[in-house]
Amino acid sequence: MNLVVLISGNGSNLQAIIDRIADGFLTVNIAAVISNNKDAFGLQRAIKAGIPTHILENKKFATRIEYDQALLNLVRTYEPDLIVLAGFMRILTSEFVKYYSGRILNIHPSLLPKYRGLNTHARVLAAGDKEHGASVHFVTETLDDGPVILQAKVPVLPTDNVETLAGRVLEQEHKIYPEAINLCYQTLPNGNTCTPISE
Repeated sequence: MNLVVLISGNGSNLQAIIDRIADGFLTVNIAAVISNNKDAFGLQRAIKAGIPTHILENKKFATRIEYDQALLNLVRTYEPDLIVLAGFMRILTSEFVKYYSGRILNIHPSLLPKYRGLNTHARVLAAGDKEHGASVHFVTETLDDGPVILQAKVPVLPTDNVETLAGRVLEQEHKIYPEAINLCYQTLPNGNTCTPISE
């Protein structure tokens, strides 16, 4: 199964996927890593792992539609079975999402459907929630609204601040993203969509 991974920054979830391929847990191929940010450290992670990389900066395009069309043209050259968003800080246009419907995964730092969007850790603390976590879900045309494939929960401790809570959630992200990809590998024969295990 071919993956194309889209990143914007540090790429720690990309690294988690690379590591699980290296240890044999994932029998998939990362065909390419694409970033909209030329300074994304995740590009160095990909280069070190021998993965082809591309920089496609959104600021060089006049509109979101033009950027996503260029992105789609680039992604298509790799014939991916799955598109994996690993800290890709852009909202994809409906045209892109429809083209790869059922084959785009994202990881979000909350227990969806709670806390869609940004600043999830601060919002959890402000609300006084007792638990927090991360969700791997399908990307749809609505932000952070696609069916959930896998979730991990962490307790919110009385001593937590945004940084400590974010750190524990990120540890869980690194565990469940490869697991979710593996689930899709097992249920994605002949290019069909992989199946959510929960709603």
